[in-house]
Amino acid sequence: MLDYDLEAATYDQTRGGMERARAAANAVLELVPELVPGLVPERTAVLLDVACGTGIVSELLKAPGRTVIGVDASAGMLEVAKTRLELPVRGDATRLPIASHSADAVTFMWLLHLVSPEVVAGAVREAARVLRPGGVMVTTVNKNSAQFSTESDAGALLRAAQRELAPPATDDFERVNAVAAEAGLEYVGGSGYVGHNQGKSPRQWIRLVREQFTWSHDAAPERIAELCRELGALPGQDVRRPDPVYRVAGFRWQG
Repeated sequence: MLDYDLEAATYDQTRGGMERARAAANAVLELVPELVPGLVPERTAVLLDVACGTGIVSELLKAPGRTVIGVDASAGMLEVAKTRLELPVRGDATRLPIASHSADAVTFMWLLHLVSPEVVAGAVREAARVLRPGGVMVTTVNKNSAQFSTESDAGALLRAAQRELAPPATDDFERVNAVAAEAGLEYVGGSGYVGHNQGKSPRQWIRLVREQFTWSHDAAPERIAELCRELGALPGQDVRRPDPVYRVAGFRWQG
């Protein structure tokens, strides 16, 4: 996993910047109570953004009469978030620093794909604990698969390799839906957003396959070498392929 304290200073500009942040915030706002007809409560007064990072998305979730609390485990990220949020708090997704039944929404935008299945389950249970009846949990799902789901030559190669070599995703929708149901959360709908400036060229993918993907480190070296050769044979080695479209899911706590 990345050292987010070190990444904090450059994180936003290397992750799509404000364009992607606005797209992500709009996807969340499609699922918070104000925009879900008939949902109770009718408005979101307290929103807890867990793994808020630099607060670039959290800031865009603010609205008159709404308190947005950003929670992150990284002190470096929170230093940046302090410039955007009145209430950035250091904390753990499985032990949120807020009283039970005191939040109207809990968001996990960039977390569940990074942690173990046990932490996913713990974070979802904790979201249910802090939500008021009718409150919603909003999270990205199938994040890593989105990178390979674009219609492109590189995407086709990487999708096949992921199916063959990668373990089940910790943020797979079916997994998240199951643990949410166990915690008393009901799926109420989804949205999505474009990961602006996140499309990668074959040359960039080769570097990521060799240096960053956990599943490629665990695979047979011959298979990874073959995948890199296939990526290296594609035309337009420095041409970025289409940006991914990330999926967001909303779950309501029954109370």
